[in-house]
This record gives sequence, structure tokens and C-alpha cells, in this order.
Amino acid sequence: MEPGVCNRANMLVCRLWKAVSRALFAEFLATGLYVFFGVGSVLQWPSALPSVLQIAITFNLATATAVQVTWKASGAHANPAVTLAFLVGSHISLPRAVAYVAAQLAGATVGAALLYGVTPGDIRGTLGINMVHNSSSTGQAVTVEVILTLQLVLCIFASMDNRQALGSPAAMIGTSVALGHLIGVYFTGCSMNPARSFGPAVIIGKFTVHWIFWVGPLTGAVLASLIYNFILFPDTKTLAERLAILMGTTEVEKVGVEPQKKESRSSSGDAEVSMR
Repeated sequence: MEPGVCNRANMLVCRLWKAVSRALFAEFLATGLYVFFGVGSVLQWPSALPSVLQIAITFNLATATAVQVTWKASGAHANPAVTLAFLVGSHISLPRAVAYVAAQLAGATVGAALLYGVTPGDIRGTLGINMVHNSSSTGQAVTVEVILTLQLVLCIFASMDNRQALGSPAAMIGTSVALGHLIGVYFTGCSMNPARSFGPAVIIGKFTVHWIFWVGPLTGAVLASLIYNFILFPDTKTLAERLAILMGTTEVEKVGVEPQKKESRSSSGDAEVSMR
């Protein structure tokens, strides 16, 4: 192989590695911030017990902040259910999806650990782990999580789809998260995000009915992806193109819900990890 070709190949690999590592750090950071601030709002301080409205507003603001900071670096999934939805919709490859989920779980665990470390021992309690409340059955809890996550993922797709929206999706996604909490807190504490449930559970070491907060959100995310990408706003990808995206063999990986058109390269040259 000629030296010039080797140099170009090395430059491409370095640029790709830089972009991927930046995206993974963004997912780690976004999920950590979301868990620290969101879960922090449910702690039982005796001087001011949190209201459902306070919890919903805090998760709203935590989501909007995390999305605004990281959405152009990674798409600001910050949620394994969202990553699965993008995978089902052929907007992200399987290897990248697996790496994203690992970064999200790591970020959630670190965020929960930091919250645990700065919270007085008599306030920590169960660190806001998700549980089934108010005599709800496990079936009811799963169903609620499915519905809450479905509306969230539908909102995320619509907010990040250049065919439907312009500008930052932070405000709308934050509103969707708040909507879920206004209802879901009474049933399950409102997860909608397996990483949000996973981080505190790891730190506390309590995984009672933890499966609900994986099965419900992941099912809701898959349903939302099928509804949005194949019914409401189907795209023109062929089966071969979908398989290529799944395996990560496309030259430029389309990881967002963009229309099928040639995109100009970003100023940083990292078009292959565009999440919009």
C-alpha cells in the first residue's frame, strides 16, 4: 500500500476514533447529569418533602440541560431505551448502540454514586430507586412504563427529525419527561429510562422488581420506533441499507432521523457520528 494511502487511512481512523470517543463521553456525561439532578429531587429531606410537581420540573430541567449540552456530540440519548429505539429505526449501528448503553449505565452509576456521596446518611434512604407504589400490580407497572416511554420516544424522534423540527430539541424532550413524571411517580416513581433505575439500584444494592424498569421502557421504545419510523413518517431505506447501518458498514453512519439526502460535512469533519 502506498504511503499516501496509509496516511489517509490513519487519519480517517484517528478522526473516527476521536468522534466515537467524544460521543461515548457525551452519553456518559448526559446520563450522569440526568441521574444526579433528577434522582436528587426525590430525596426525602424532612424540612421540605418533594412534591410531584417539583420532581417533574427537576427531571424536565435535568433532561433539557443534558440534551442541550450533548445532543450535537452524541444525540443525547442518555437512555438505553432511546438507543434501542434508534437501533430499531435504523439510525444507529449495533456496535455503536452497545457502546452507548455501556456508557449510559456507567454514567448513571457514577451520577448515583456522587449523589450518594454528597447526601447525608439520614437522607439517602433508598436513593430514589424505582419501586411499584400504591398497590399497583407488576402488570400495571409494566404497562405504565410502556406508555410513558412510548410518548417520550415519539417526542424524541419528532424533536430530532429535521423533516419535522428545527433548532434544539431540549425543551420539547424535557417537557415530555415532565409529562411522564406527573403521572408515573404515583405508579413506579417513573423510570422511562433503564439507566436511571440501574444507577441507584447498583449503589444501594437493591434490585427488587428491577426487571420492570427494563422490560417496560424497552418495550415502549420499540413500539414508538415502529410507529414513528414505519407508520407515521416512514423513510426510504432499503433492507440492504438497514442491514448495512445495523452492522456499521456504511461509509457515513446515519444515526438520527434525518431525511434521505446528502448532508454537508460539519466543520469538524465528524459527519459520520451526526446524531440528528
